[in-house]
This record gives sequence, C-alpha cells and structure tokens, in this order.
Amino acid sequence: MRPGGKITVISACRKADGSTTTAKGTAKLLGDTDPNSKLKVTFFWPFYGGYWVMDLDPGYRWAVVGDPDRKYLWILSRTPAPPADVDRGIVERARPG
Repeated sequence: MRPGGKITVISACRKADGSTTTAKGTAKLLGDTDPNSKLKVTFFWPFYGGYWVMDLDPGYRWAVVGDPDRKYLWILSRTPAPPADVDRGIVERARPG
C-alpha cells in the first residue's frame, strides 16, 4: 500500500533463458463499495485497465487476473507453470458461462 490508498503492482517474468523482465505499475481500488479484488491498474500512466482477481489458490501458488470485459486474462504462477490438472481447472472455470 502507498500513501493515498494506491497500491504498487510489480509483475515479474522469468524467461526460458533465465533472464527476468519486470513491470511496475500502480493500482487503485475500483470503488469504495467493491471488494478489494477489483482494481484498476496502470503500467503506462494515464491509461488504466481493469485488474480483477478472478480466481486464487488458497495457498497463493497461483492467481487468475483479468478484465471484466474479457479483453484479457492472465494466469500468474509462482512456478514456471501450474500442474496440468490445475491449469485445466483454471481454464475450465474461466470459460464464459
């Protein structure tokens, strides 16, 4: 958390060659009455996009973050890839209704 209620977001990715890329952004809660899983984030100010936590492992091993308009979806994992059965479950739950 930062002063004024903003949140620092750091996304890092380890590439196949072992190097790491990092993107730093700023998030803010979508609204006062929404849950804290609904954010707007910017990596290139002043452009903000939806950043909703849509699915989360109870042990914080992975999370699914996306846009409410289904423009994008990311599976964030603490390992290079979730186990195949976990990955299939995430994809299945993310499919439209």
